[in-house]
Amino acid sequence: MRTFLEYLKDIVMAALRSLIQTVHFGKIVSPWGLQISRAANELSHLWCRSITSGFAATTSATDTVEVLGQTYLADNYSNVTKKIISKVGKNLHNQKYHPLWLIKERLKDHFYRQYTGRFRAPLFSVYDDLPPVVTVEQNFDRLLIPQDHPSRKKGDNYYLNCTHMLRAHTSAHQWDLMHSGLDAFLVVGDVYRRDQIDSTHYPVFHQMEGVRLFSNHELFSNVRDGESFRLFEDGYRTPYKQETHTMEAVKFMEYSLKQALTKLVVHLFGDGLEIRWVDCYFPFTHPSFEMEINFQGEWMEVLGCGVMEQQLVNSGMKTPLLH
Repeated sequence: MRTFLEYLKDIVMAALRSLIQTVHFGKIVSPWGLQISRAANELSHLWCRSITSGFAATTSATDTVEVLGQTYLADNYSNVTKKIISKVGKNLHNQKYHPLWLIKERLKDHFYRQYTGRFRAPLFSVYDDLPPVVTVEQNFDRLLIPQDHPSRKKGDNYYLNCTHMLRAHTSAHQWDLMHSGLDAFLVVGDVYRRDQIDSTHYPVFHQMEGVRLFSNHELFSNVRDGESFRLFEDGYRTPYKQETHTMEAVKFMEYSLKQALTKLVVHLFGDGLEIRWVDCYFPFTHPSFEMEINFQGEWMEVLGCGVMEQQLVNSGMKTPLLH
């Protein structure tokens, strides 16, 4: 008889190759950013937020677009179709026993068990039903994505109008959650991109994203003579680090990040994986990496990650950081 893990592994691998594109992990862009002072309330890590909407998503008139009970004025940027709007609000990842729900729960369980705070409470809070309609500012500007970046093109996104769109990634919620005072969180949700449908692409898919911010003590507490290390410096930007980060901090962060994500995929897929890391570029992390897994003789990207740009961290925090 097949074990549950074997069954789940088949589901995930099939999803990776199919239209769902599930475990792109929202680039678990666990930008694991750096910070000096913690601002999060420990109690905020004890619950899983759910903002369920019962509204249907429809188009009403030619000059308006209605999504989740909210009406938006259409303009020359509006390009979302009725077919795509009909997908909004299905929340497959929150339907009990759906394959996406099974994956989400398995990932949540891993983070809850591996990372705990005071009194063994989960360190990461989970947000799995944030509204998929976001502002262009949330989706691009707050993530430091340049105005001329190709990811902003109408041909790649579903715009309700020039100011609102269906989120292209779960990263659209990073800034707001950090601004609320959180320093360790997961975001799960459906995302929308105007992809041509093929064996590995579909306009609607799902991501999980993780963010964790470290203080000087948290990053170096288990390091011999760790009190002598610092997170920040007035330095230079190189291919390996940001201008504000010390090389020691970046190397420890990279090690922590890759180790955490390797444990995660082994928890999800099982032992015996052939994994490699590839340097890459994201506008909101530096350095940045992609994890690839050898699946059926082909290297397949599973997630992206990196050290969050300090400018993004600082802009999202309510209180200034102590450098």
